[in-house]
Amino acid sequence: MTRGCYQLILQLSKPTMLQVGRRGRFLFPAGRYIYTGSALNGVERRLARHRRQNKTLHWHIDYLLRYARIVRTRIFSTSEKIECPLNRKALAKPGAQVIVEGFGSSDCRCPSHLVFLGRASQRNA
Repeated sequence: MTRGCYQLILQLSKPTMLQVGRRGRFLFPAGRYIYTGSALNGVERRLARHRRQNKTLHWHIDYLLRYARIVRTRIFSTSEKIECPLNRKALAKPGAQVIVEGFGSSDCRCPSHLVFLGRASQRNA
């Protein structure tokens, strides 16, 4: 069991209007996204859950994963919560944007743990 944080590199093929739990409805542009999360009780189990199609919608990312494809994952083995510093690095990438304030970040002060990087031709994930 690996304790730590992870990033999902996602591709959304077309603009999609999504209901994100109680946050509301949002238009997600087509393109590349980075989602940063933590799983201090087992990254492998969390990633396996994210890859499953049939699951109860619990976390904000569950709603997006119904439409977006996981292109790549990054695992950071640690017993510390480093997801916010990792997320800040994603937010600092050229052209990075927040589409939904508070997405995946209801337990911290980050604007969002989902970062839109733009269309495939302009991405740097």
